[in-house]
Amino acid sequence: MKILVCISKTPDTTAKIAFVDNNTKFAAEGVQWIINPYDEWYALVRAIELKEQDPSSIIHLVTVGTADAEPIIRKALALGGDEAIRVNLESHDSFTIASQISAIAREGAYDLILTGKETLDYNGASIGGMVAELLDLPFISLATKFDLAGNTATVTREIEGGEEVAEVNLPLVVSCQKGVAEQRIPNMKGIMGARSKPLKVVEPTATEALTSIVNFELPPAKAGVKLVSADQPEELVRLLHEEAKLF
Repeated sequence: MKILVCISKTPDTTAKIAFVDNNTKFAAEGVQWIINPYDEWYALVRAIELKEQDPSSIIHLVTVGTADAEPIIRKALALGGDEAIRVNLESHDSFTIASQISAIAREGAYDLILTGKETLDYNGASIGGMVAELLDLPFISLATKFDLAGNTATVTREIEGGEEVAEVNLPLVVSCQKGVAEQRIPNMKGIMGARSKPLKVVEPTATEALTSIVNFELPPAKAGVKLVSADQPEELVRLLHEEAKLF
C-alpha cells in the first residue's frame, strides 16, 4: 500500500504572534517552526502504525513550501516516513496548495492520502476536501479512528452530538484528529536515518490562486477583571447585561 501524508510547517504554539507589511504578512523572525501537530501526531503516526501492520507499505510525505520547511520534513522522516517531496512554492491559498498536493498524489497513484484536520495557523480545514475533489476520490473528515481490512477502511468520525462510522474502499482521502493515533517522538535511529532518506524538490504546477490575504488582525486585548461584592447581585446582573452583553 502506498500512503501519502500531507504535512505543513506552522509556528510553535508558544510563538509570539505579530504581523508586518501593513498587517498582510506574519512576522516570522525569531519564530520556532514545527510540524503542524494534527499532521504529525495523528495523520503521520497513523500511517506509521499501518506500515507496522503491513511492512510492505510505503509512506511518502508531501509539503508545499520553500527550503525553510526542510527541517520539519526531516523530523517527519525521522518519525517514520520513507521519503519526502517538497513542492517549491510559498502560498497561503488553499486551492493552490491542494492543487499541488493532488498533482503529486495523481502521479504517485497512492492508495491512501492522510491529512491533519486543520493547521494551527490558518484553521481552514479545507485541504483534505479539496484534494479529494481534485482527485475525484471519497473524503472522510475529522477521523477519530481508522481501521483497514484488505481494501476496505472503517472510519469513525465526529459529528454533532455523537459519532458516525463509515466504510469505504481505497483509494480515499482522510483528515485526522485526536483519537486516531497516539503521539510519538523520533528515536535516535530514526533521526540518524532521516539524514539519508530521499527529499525530492519539485517545481509547482501552474495554478491560479483563488484567494489572497487582505490583512491580519489580532484579537482585542482582554479587559481587566471586575470584582463584585457578594451583597450586590444587582450590580453583577447589570454588568453582565450592559458590558458583557450576555443577555
